Amino acid sequence: MCRWLAYSGSPILLEELLYRPSPSLIDQSLHAQMGAEATNGDGFGVGWYGLDTTTRSMPNTRGPEVPVLFRGVEPAWNDQNLRELARSTSSGLFFAHLRASTGSPVQQTNCHPFRHGRWLWMHNGAIREFGRMKRDLFLAIDPGLFSSVEGSTDSEVMFHLALTFGLEDDPVAAVERMVGFVEATGRRHGVENPMQMTVATSDGESLWAFRYSTERQSRTLYVSTAMATLRSLYPDNPAFVGLSEETRVVVSEPVGALSGVWHPFPESSFGIVQPGDDVMGDFTPRDP
Repeated sequence: MCRWLAYSGSPILLEELLYRPSPSLIDQSLHAQMGAEATNGDGFGVGWYGLDTTTRSMPNTRGPEVPVLFRGVEPAWNDQNLRELARSTSSGLFFAHLRASTGSPVQQTNCHPFRHGRWLWMHNGAIREFGRMKRDLFLAIDPGLFSSVEGSTDSEVMFHLALTFGLEDDPVAAVERMVGFVEATGRRHGVENPMQMTVATSDGESLWAFRYSTERQSRTLYVSTAMATLRSLYPDNPAFVGLSEETRVVVSEPVGALSGVWHPFPESSFGIVQPGDDVMGDFTPRDP
């Protein structure tokens, strides 16, 4: 499977979470502890929204229409360009993904995150027996979106199905419809437990995260503790200085070794990190 991280809050350098904690996300590209594989070396990707227009630094403006992508097919631990980029690029909302292929080719168009307009999407997991269901899933994508599919992964198909089912208007309902459609398609093809996923998506203002699997044994997903609590626990830790109270990190697997920093997402749940109060709720697939 894969490892991923989504950050929302005060603008920071990407390297603060990609490289500096011990263990870091980059460490997980070689030594993941909670993934299906220890090594996640089939490419990587980072997507971010511009610092000067991110809502975290200018509260009364919308996020940029088009986020920036940097993706590569080398293992993340071996890419010097990623290291250079991370130490010189700041953002208040960014995604980072380490890929472990479940069968599709190692190529740039198959590396997460995926982008459509101002939306980013990344996924850990798989549609089981994707090859048996692929034709039906592809044909359900809105014709106006079909030409935007560049790669061959189940993850990108999931993204375009979610867009088809209304991601830009109601992300939670759209992802519930997407999963409901995949599960219904799986039943028609005799596929048992077709969906396994943790997903993050963003429009540059808010961040949505989902944890779900058909068999209710989903891959791990964690969210960071409220910043006020972290400062109380670690008053002398410089990592928390200057970060806003709304700063949150969502990860497939914890980064860093401090206790009390990470809380697991419940099984079959979603979370919304947004200006103001965050939201956590139950995730229930629905008939699209």
